Amino acid sequence: MTANERAGKFGEAMGGGDANGGYTAEQVWSSLRLWVAFARAHSAIAAREQHTLSKYNLTRGEFGVMDALFFKGPLSLSDIQRKIIVSSSGITYLVDRLEKKGMVKRQPAPEDRRSTFAALTDEGEEFFKGIFPKHVIGLAEVFSDMTNKESERGMEYFNEITKRATSLLEKEIAKESEKIG
Repeated sequence: MTANERAGKFGEAMGGGDANGGYTAEQVWSSLRLWVAFARAHSAIAAREQHTLSKYNLTRGEFGVMDALFFKGPLSLSDIQRKIIVSSSGITYLVDRLEKKGMVKRQPAPEDRRSTFAALTDEGEEFFKGIFPKHVIGLAEVFSDMTNKESERGMEYFNEITKRATSLLEKEIAKESEKIG
């Protein structure tokens, strides 16, 4: 399909009129193309990362839990959930799996014994230290053609996008809560 044909299909899908939400067609088209490029890059990197982690019988989610616990120390399950962005049932599942593997242990919260924290076991910490360098080197290979300045600029852009998306989501949730309440 040619670029003109794709643009025509885009216009058809948008339905014309006020469907652009006050943005120009070019802004909407550019945003869509940027999102698709980002999503493809993320999927490719994630697939490569999962391929590497599967050699160690880990999922990306399990690695994320271990990473958070290694660098932050014992955390509540809700804190881990926010750090690695999974559902509350998802974090319970991941911690359960890591606990069965002997990598993570649950412990009462220091200040409130009713709350539960997760922490790496000694075995989990040693295991993580053994695979972390391979993980980081794999990422360095992916981004090796970028200069430090380009990487820094990319991080700035993505941090701004993250803040904007988070802010918009929070506003939408608040607006929906007002309608319900």
